[in-house]
Amino acid sequence: MTDEARGRSHPGLLHDLLLQRSTVVVCGPGGVGKTTTAASVAASVAASRPAKVLVLTIDPARRLADALGLADLGNSETRVPGELFAPSTDRPRGELWAAMLDTGQAWDHLVRAHAPDPASAAKLLANPLYRNISTRFVQSHDYIAAERLLELHDSGRFDLIVVDTPPSRHAVDFLLAPDRMADFFSSRLLRWLLVPYRSRWSAMASRPFTQIADRVLGTVLLKEVSEFFTLIQAMHSGFTERAKAVSGLLRDFSTTFMVVTTLEAGPRAEAAELMRVLCSMELELGAVVFNKVLPRSLLDPAQQPSAAAMESEAERLASDLSTSEGLDELLVARVLREVGASFLQYRQLALREERQAELLPIGDAVCSVVPYFGSDVTDLGGLLRLGEAMMSTTCGRSRGGHPAPAAAR
Repeated sequence: MTDEARGRSHPGLLHDLLLQRSTVVVCGPGGVGKTTTAASVAASVAASRPAKVLVLTIDPARRLADALGLADLGNSETRVPGELFAPSTDRPRGELWAAMLDTGQAWDHLVRAHAPDPASAAKLLANPLYRNISTRFVQSHDYIAAERLLELHDSGRFDLIVVDTPPSRHAVDFLLAPDRMADFFSSRLLRWLLVPYRSRWSAMASRPFTQIADRVLGTVLLKEVSEFFTLIQAMHSGFTERAKAVSGLLRDFSTTFMVVTTLEAGPRAEAAELMRVLCSMELELGAVVFNKVLPRSLLDPAQQPSAAAMESEAERLASDLSTSEGLDELLVARVLREVGASFLQYRQLALREERQAELLPIGDAVCSVVPYFGSDVTDLGGLLRLGEAMMSTTCGRSRGGHPAPAAAR
C-alpha cells in the first residue's frame, strides 16, 4: 500500500508530522531513552499548541511518572499541573495528561462493557482462571494495551495520544495482539473446549476427553476452565469486533510509529528489525529518533587538522603558549595532546555512528537527532529541552533513506 493511497504526506520535521497525526506509537530497543522520548514528544506538543495531549505507557516500569514529576500514575488519566512547566516555559498552551496501563483494571472494564448482562460479568470477574490470565499472561497485557489505546482514541477527548511501548521484542507482541485475539475466538481449540457444554450428545462423545482432563487438572480446576471459556464465548462478537477495530486503528492514516534507538551496533540492529516488521505489517514508520548522538560538529572536516596538530605538535604549541602566557610548558603540552587525541577518537566514533545510521531502512520517515545530554532528564524542563532538539533537527538523510550529499550536511 502506497503512502499516496493512504492519504499521507511526507513532512520534513517531526513537528510537522505531529500536526498531521492523532496517535503516535513510540517503540524501540530497551535502554535507548524510549520512555523519555515519548514523554518529551507529548510535553513539547502540549507546551506549544492549544491541544489536549495524553502520554500512555504500557511498560509496567514507573519511569514515566518520574520523568513528568508525578508522585503516582495509574490506569486513569492524570493531568500534569501547568505550573510544573515553569521556569522552562510559560504555562503550556495546551494540556498534558498521563496514564500507565493497569492490566487488571483495564480487563475488568472491558468485561463489564461486553458481557451480555451484569450477572455474566460478575461471574467472569470472580473466576480464578480469569484473574490469573488477565493479570499475569504477557499476551493478555499486550492485547489489553491495544484495547486501551482504542478506548482512549474513540473517546475523542485527546487531540494527540503518544504511546510508550515496552522494548522491541514485546512491542511486536503488542502489534500482533489484536489479530491473535481475533484468531483465538475463531479457533478450533476454543470450539472444542466449549463442545462438552452445548449438548448431551456432544458431552457423551467427548466424555473420554473430560475424564482425562478431570484426572490431570482436578474437578475444581476443570470446572473453572469450562466456566471461563463459556463466559468468554458469550462475549465473542464484542471481543472480535474490538480486536478488528484495534488492528484498524494501528493501520489508520491518523496513526504513525516512531522508532527510537541509539547508534550502537546492538540497538541499531534491533531497531532495523523492528522497522522491517512495521513495513511487513503495513504500519507507517513516520519517524526515527537517533538518541544520545555525539555532536555533529565532530564531523566537520575543518576541525580535524587542528586536532591532529594539537596531538602531534603539542610540545611546539606549548612552548609558544608558555612563552607568551607564562604557563607551565609540560602541563600545557599534556593538555593539548589529550584534547587533540580525544577529539580525534570521538570523531571516529561519530563517523561510525553516521555509517550505522545509513544502514537503517528508514525510507521516507522523518529522522531526528538528539544529542547526548550531559545529565539525565528528570523533569519537565529537561523533557522540553529534549523535545526542542528533536522537533527541529534532522539526521541529514534525503528522501528514500539514502545519505544526503556531503554539501547538504
